[in-house]
Amino acid sequence: MTLNSLKQRLKAAQRGHGLLKKKADALNMRFRSILRDIKDKKDAMAKTFSDASFTLTQARFVAVDNLTQVVIQGATQASFKVQMTTENVVGVHLPVFDTVNDRNGPLQDMTGLDRGGQKVNQCRDTYLKALEFVVKLASLQTTFLTLDEVIKVTNRRVNAIEHVIIPKFANTIAYIVDELEELEREDFYRLKMVKDNKQKEIAKAEIRRKAFQEEEDAKELDAQRRQQNANLLDGDSDSDDNLF
Repeated sequence: MTLNSLKQRLKAAQRGHGLLKKKADALNMRFRSILRDIKDKKDAMAKTFSDASFTLTQARFVAVDNLTQVVIQGATQASFKVQMTTENVVGVHLPVFDTVNDRNGPLQDMTGLDRGGQKVNQCRDTYLKALEFVVKLASLQTTFLTLDEVIKVTNRRVNAIEHVIIPKFANTIAYIVDELEELEREDFYRLKMVKDNKQKEIAKAEIRRKAFQEEEDAKELDAQRRQQNANLLDGDSDSDDNLF
């Protein structure tokens, strides 16, 4: 029972090792993909922020001096929001940040500023695009860190199963099999010795039986000879009586 239980546990450990190995491979593929996306987003974000800074300078140049106060007063509610969802990757829930952007906000039309309203709206659109890059990059980096931690844990589990649990079960099974084989050899030797002793006892008993039989045959033959001699003597006595 113990040997069968250990064999089943060994098979389960090997199956679990295979599944965890596949999971680690899938997570590593996703990890490398996210790493490439982060590099691409950072390269694109640098140009986007450069364009945003340039449009802000243009808006400040053509608009009124109190542009900041005008923009703040016109912003009655947030038009850019972030919501978080989760993505399931081989059983790992990764956080994903999505943007909810209302581009038809109150700052879309700024009349009375000559060409300043158009520049402010252009600046707003450019910074919204930059914010989308920031949110996307934040989502990728958060997923990157989460995956990094999960991959470390998964690799530790894979190594523990591969180098500790499976060898432990295999060594225990090998030890039990060796002990059972040793017991089997001992039982075989014991049975062989018992069989040899029985055959020796049977041979001795057969020898004793033959010796006893030969002795009985010799006694019977001797008795027969004595009987024959006695009969001969009786016959001679009768012949003598007849003569006289």
